[in-house]
Amino acid sequence: MTRTTHLSCTCGRLNLEVEGAPIVSAECCCNSCRTAGARLQALPSAVPLLQASGATRFVLYRKDRVRFGEGTDYLKEFRLSPAAKTRRVIATCCNTPIFLEFQGGHWLSLYGGLWPAGTLPPLDLRTMIVDLPPGTPLLDDVPNNKRQSASFFAKLLGAWIAMGFRSPKIAFVNGEIRA
Repeated sequence: MTRTTHLSCTCGRLNLEVEGAPIVSAECCCNSCRTAGARLQALPSAVPLLQASGATRFVLYRKDRVRFGEGTDYLKEFRLSPAAKTRRVIATCCNTPIFLEFQGGHWLSLYGGLWPAGTLPPLDLRTMIVDLPPGTPLLDDVPNNKRQSASFFAKLLGAWIAMGFRSPKIAFVNGEIRA
């Protein structure tokens, strides 16, 4: 039997569910995620996004394993610049970050804060630690990769193959926010 996990924004107006195991559970330390995290967690009523190291926690799922229920009308996108290939999608009812989407990607990087306490999938790796300020302390509990590793890309490729090389569109996000 496939396990389904029910998630929601902080106020509960947006609901979604994920099916099965994630592709990978990671902390991203890249400059873009740290910059966006700082700006998004500064929104009114927003929850903290950045870990002590400055990393952002994500759980990556195939798009065909994420189902959105009520509340999609609250979803708006945030881009660091108009030309950015990534968009971060926020539930504006309570300024909860929901996911990061790469243009043309077949997966969603769901923000770790969506999981209720004690249910977040265990961390598999940290990536892009090369972007952290020198001397930033990191635990040795998982691989701390300078950049995205070959195994990281292999997991993404395996998921894409399993999806028949499809990249479903998320078309119900309307509008943008300024942060």
